Amino acid sequence: MADNSLARRLGLTQATAINMTDMVGIGPFITLPMVIHMMNGPWFLYAWLAGAILSFIDAMVWSELGAAFPMAGGSYNFLKETYGKNKAGKLMSFLFVWQTMIQAPLVIASAAIGFASYLSYLLPLSAIASKAVSGGVVICIVILLYRKIESIGKISTILWIGVLITILWIIGGGLVHGNFLSPVKHINDGLDINYAFVTALGFASVKSVYSYLGYYNVCHLGGEIVNPSKNIPKSMFLSIAGIALLYMLMNVSVVSVIPWQQAKDSQFVISDFMETLAGTTAAKVVTCLILLVAFSSVFSATLGYSRIPYAAAADGAFFKVFARLHPTKHFPHISLLVLGGIAFVFSLLFKLSDVISAILAMRILIQFISQAFGLFLLRMRKSDTQFPYKMPLFPLPIFVAIAIWIGILVSTGFHMVLGGLAAILLGIIVYFIKAGVKREWPYKKAISSTDKNQ
Repeated sequence: MADNSLARRLGLTQATAINMTDMVGIGPFITLPMVIHMMNGPWFLYAWLAGAILSFIDAMVWSELGAAFPMAGGSYNFLKETYGKNKAGKLMSFLFVWQTMIQAPLVIASAAIGFASYLSYLLPLSAIASKAVSGGVVICIVILLYRKIESIGKISTILWIGVLITILWIIGGGLVHGNFLSPVKHINDGLDINYAFVTALGFASVKSVYSYLGYYNVCHLGGEIVNPSKNIPKSMFLSIAGIALLYMLMNVSVVSVIPWQQAKDSQFVISDFMETLAGTTAAKVVTCLILLVAFSSVFSATLGYSRIPYAAAADGAFFKVFARLHPTKHFPHISLLVLGGIAFVFSLLFKLSDVISAILAMRILIQFISQAFGLFLLRMRKSDTQFPYKMPLFPLPIFVAIAIWIGILVSTGFHMVLGGLAAILLGIIVYFIKAGVKREWPYKKAISSTDKNQ
């Protein structure tokens, strides 16, 4: 009989590498000028700081849930456990898998589109060629992930080394330039904390938060983490701390060489930065490294998301075909292939700026806000659940996280919020149709009542 369980083979180093590789990706390189443009001043660093603070606070929620329920699927299990395994819990966990089937391919496609966009610095691409490249990246990632988890852990570590080399080179270039601290000294020049500043910070934070997303990727791989009660929280906090420091230093380094007035309008800001410092050849080399980083991000994101439909299907809450593991390599190959196929289509259809806002709008309501509130309900019920990690100052971090996520959601724009709500409404309709076909709740209750009266 085939073994239908996942093996715990990923240690703290590999888990942290997977998180950090997913977090970096192409995000900070393409959103850096976007954030500066939105803030339109030397205080743009506050947007990156805001993203780090939100990530730390939200990671407390993920850490409690990840350590308590270390299973494949992450939020699918968290929502089911926090809202109850019947009724509301089934609905919420279904909605998460539903939005994951749309949102996860958007995440994968965003990195692939970013890869193609940055490649045009080296090789000018037509619109069709750019789409071909982004689609090809998705295909390559699926092929690379079609293997055992221990091999993937080693690949992730190697890719993370490439990410570190890239960012450290950028930081080092600014240090050598000799004007490194200038952006920090002038961070408050002309700063006036008013409605306009807060509004700009909100819109800019949409982009900076996007670059931090992925600190929770380890939770999706909970069934494959060694000593999960300790390694899941540790890997998240280590990832956020390390990435926040690297992002801040990278921003300071770039703006110490290219004034923010110029950087805010640069399409290839890192390449332009390196060309200013060391010439065209160095710019081309750093561009190649950025492309490696983008590729690494797609790799990590696809790995984590492929476990979510698998977990739901194995639990009987999604299509059974997604519960299949590869007969010899023991990974959810059907889930990987389907998500990769949808991401391939998205990479051909959408623009990067639209994808970033759509990703956040779809995630925030079901995954971040509902999950945080669910943890609060679970703790208040004083259930038998054991929490190896408990957040300090409970429940304050939960409500702070919810408040900030609501602010980020509003900042994505009316159309994106409306689109996210429409996706949720459609998911609810599909859920009740599914429940009716399978004669699940609330139909079971109605059937039982009828039987009793007979």
